[in-house]
Amino acid sequence: MSNDDETLRIDRWLYHCRFFKTRTLASKAVATGQVKVNGERPAPGRRVQAGDRIELVRDRLPYAFDVLAIPARRGPATEARSCYREDEDVMRRREERADALRQDRQAMPRTPGRPDKHTRRLLRQRKQR
Repeated sequence: MSNDDETLRIDRWLYHCRFFKTRTLASKAVATGQVKVNGERPAPGRRVQAGDRIELVRDRLPYAFDVLAIPARRGPATEARSCYREDEDVMRRREERADALRQDRQAMPRTPGRPDKHTRRLLRQRKQR
């Protein structure tokens, strides 16, 4: 591959670009197949470089972006955003999916405290649909 200054492990890149709070979570997401690099499922040690395409699913929401740069550190969010360019189509789909999830949560029955027997039954019925 290229020089180490021009590449970074995928789990570290995801952590530095603030997609995950910890590197352990980023590594677990890569290991469980939630991340693809150039259409392939990578290992956490796979090195990424500028020009690579990364697709990931986090919290049931899709993300897809092109790597523009390799961050030197985990800095502020504005610095992290300059390292990638997000796909507009995927961004729109993610917003639609988030709205649908929000609507589902608002339609669920509510109780002032812990759900009682009747409410739990309604929740189970709704989940099975």
